[in-house]
Amino acid sequence: MAEKGWEEKMKMAKIHLTLFLLALIFGCSAFMGSVNAMTHVVGGGHGWRVPHNKTFFDEWAKPRTFGVGDRLIFPYRPGSNNVVVVNKDDFDVCGQKKVINMYYNGPTIVNLTETGEYFYYSGVGKHCEAGQKLHIKVVNEQGSSGKSSPDFKFVGHVDSKTAAPAPAALPDNLHPNSSATTIHKFCMVSGLLAFLVSLLMI
Repeated sequence: MAEKGWEEKMKMAKIHLTLFLLALIFGCSAFMGSVNAMTHVVGGGHGWRVPHNKTFFDEWAKPRTFGVGDRLIFPYRPGSNNVVVVNKDDFDVCGQKKVINMYYNGPTIVNLTETGEYFYYSGVGKHCEAGQKLHIKVVNEQGSSGKSSPDFKFVGHVDSKTAAPAPAALPDNLHPNSSATTIHKFCMVSGLLAFLVSLLMI
């Protein structure tokens, strides 16, 4: 009788472990979808401040693809700048008749959750008039920085029998020391462990 109770407990433990491992695998899979999101640092190294020319932020945004799930980071110190979210009419004249949102505590992170056109500018002084404004279009595609890999040309002869193949390039969002890479590795290891444990339970 005690042996039968033990078998029932082991069976329930296996079911609970299987459910936990399935939840872990599906949780990592769902989370990995969001790891593909691109983080765009507005203005790149220049940051969110008055540019040297009025078209700077247009030029910065032009090659990029802003996808649903991506993030914009407006890098600035609190008190030195802000981000005003407006409609196109206010954007064109640097007005504030229909302000959608205002952010003062930099750096500001904006999650791009829906497709459409978005308009941002700095509401400090005459910053907007000087070109500190950004218009983007969010599409239902994977985000991209617009940078392509440089073309490399070899000088001289390369023997294809002794040349090592080039390593595969990591996507922009998976650099060796990024948190996305760490999460990716964790999920891969967790999935492998879950698979191995499930084999042992059969």
